[in-house]
Amino acid sequence: MQRSGAVIYLVRHAHSTANGAGVLAGRDNSVGLSELGLAQAELLATRLEALGIKRIARSPLKRCRQTIAPLIRAQKNKTRAPQPIVDSRVIEMNYGSWSGKSLKSLAKKPLWSAIQSKPSTVTFPDGESFLEMSARANSAFVEYSKPGSVTCIVSHGDVIKAILAAQLGLSIDSLQKFSVDPASISAIAVSGSSSFLLYANDTSHLRVLQSQNGKSTPAGNPGKYVLGGGAGSTSKAKK
Repeated sequence: MQRSGAVIYLVRHAHSTANGAGVLAGRDNSVGLSELGLAQAELLATRLEALGIKRIARSPLKRCRQTIAPLIRAQKNKTRAPQPIVDSRVIEMNYGSWSGKSLKSLAKKPLWSAIQSKPSTVTFPDGESFLEMSARANSAFVEYSKPGSVTCIVSHGDVIKAILAAQLGLSIDSLQKFSVDPASISAIAVSGSSSFLLYANDTSHLRVLQSQNGKSTPAGNPGKYVLGGGAGSTSKAKK
């Protein structure tokens, strides 16, 4: 990448209590990180510290604030430490009346099939469409892609999937082809008008937790119910 380019790190919030319960949290700001998620956030901070991040933007929701908190604490005594920008453009999708419902029950609804195969046609009841969510999220991405910038965006599974699809020149209907686990990092380099995927859904910094959890599923396994990003490869660890 040219020195004048930009790098954007897309970080999904760590494992939440809603992930553990199999519930679609949506914009419920009372949902925080689980015990597992708090441990993930500490490991994530160590990884992010080494990346030379100059700017942090995050979703307004509690689970994203808690995810980035260990990094902020670690950097608080450093000069020029970036303070998070709270950006509503990267907030969780508005799932409308689906919010707060179990994924198991939602998977039985007729709309579920379209969510998996043709999300471009889906607007959630009393909520927003995938196209609306993608437009707002990618407008933030473009703003943070100024030459020379190194930015970390802390957001949500479907939001990050929508950014990955758009920046790789793919349709929003490719959304479910991506896995974005809790506390994962995806990286995109931007040079001029071109975007380049450096890596996606990297959870190598969480290996110590995965090795401690004998029941964990293979890394990158999105689980049975693909909406909201899934609970991730350590979802069977204690909540």
